[in-house]
Amino acid sequence: MNLLQIKNLTVEIEGKKVLDGLDFDIEKGEVVALLGPNGSGKSTLAKIIAGDLGYKLKSGEIIFAKENISKISPENRVKKGIALAFQNPPQIEGLKMIDFLKSIEEKEDYFKEEKLLNRDVNKGFSGGEKKLGELMQLTSLNLKLVILDEIDSGLDIKKIGEVGEIIKKYFIENGVAVLIITHHGDILDILKPNRASIIIDGKIVGRDEDYRNVLKTIKKYDYEKCRKCTKFLPGR
Repeated sequence: MNLLQIKNLTVEIEGKKVLDGLDFDIEKGEVVALLGPNGSGKSTLAKIIAGDLGYKLKSGEIIFAKENISKISPENRVKKGIALAFQNPPQIEGLKMIDFLKSIEEKEDYFKEEKLLNRDVNKGFSGGEKKLGELMQLTSLNLKLVILDEIDSGLDIKKIGEVGEIIKKYFIENGVAVLIITHHGDILDILKPNRASIIIDGKIVGRDEDYRNVLKTIKKYDYEKCRKCTKFLPGR
């Protein structure tokens, strides 16, 4: 059953189309990967799902749990169970992470020894610490869908593994649907998504139920040649 269904979504920024008649869906508890080059529209799609109303929605619908949420505020989307981990989260000086979270269950393993809680939100954080901070915030919410925008960007292999295990433990194993948006796909071998799609110029140009086929296609043909990726994927 579809948890999220996007129908014929067209979005403009300053008169330029960034999403062009896009169709996309995610089922309950499913892990879906979305890959694409810089400027392909993948981060725009993430923000639109999460409720960034700064974009001009020309056409289309966003259906979540059978409800049209296209005009609902970001706050109400969080209440309905949708949250986004930002690619570049803001620094909030003077606000401790623990105060920002207000109340957070004591987390074992990765979070129990975490020293971020008594520091200002994202102030002086390394790239890896910012990613962990975002995940800490998300685990304190009651989510049905978590959107992870470039959560593996700028991380070394060890940190990617650590972040991937947190996502598995606190989201995937608890039945939370995950949309993982990535440029390189380094984290996918850890998360093992149910399927993967390629977005270019605001359109889905290829998809496959085996994410490895998508990664192989991108590696072989690169994104530029992959504007017609559909014909290169098995069974497409």
